[in-house]
Amino acid sequence: MIKKKKLEQLKKQYMNGGKTMENKLPDTPIQLIDADIDEIIRKFSTIVIDCWAPWCGPCRMIGPVIEELAKEMQGKIVFGKLNVDENPQTSMKYGIMSIPTMLVFKNGQLADRFVGAMPKEMLLQKLKPYH
Repeated sequence: MIKKKKLEQLKKQYMNGGKTMENKLPDTPIQLIDADIDEIIRKFSTIVIDCWAPWCGPCRMIGPVIEELAKEMQGKIVFGKLNVDENPQTSMKYGIMSIPTMLVFKNGQLADRFVGAMPKEMLLQKLKPYH
């Protein structure tokens, strides 16, 4: 019984992004799919989702920037990647018409969106209010 109770407490703390989990936030972009995106958006206080496709040149250019930012901003902002070709429900839900599109979620709510590839410094400036 005690073990079960302790496991439930740990699970609740993990799901709420408890203080002890601060250093365990991902330092690489999370691969997202239609089935789990809502749960992931609720799980992290701030998440930036890169909506992309493998055939998109600008998407491939911004990919390494997203990888770098995920490492540099670990503990502040979580990054995710969503392949729009494989996940049409999410693309339709958020009206993704052009890629790359970055969706910024704060506390489970869509807070901002950026369309198009941009240099790392510009993206950092746009993300400043969210961390």
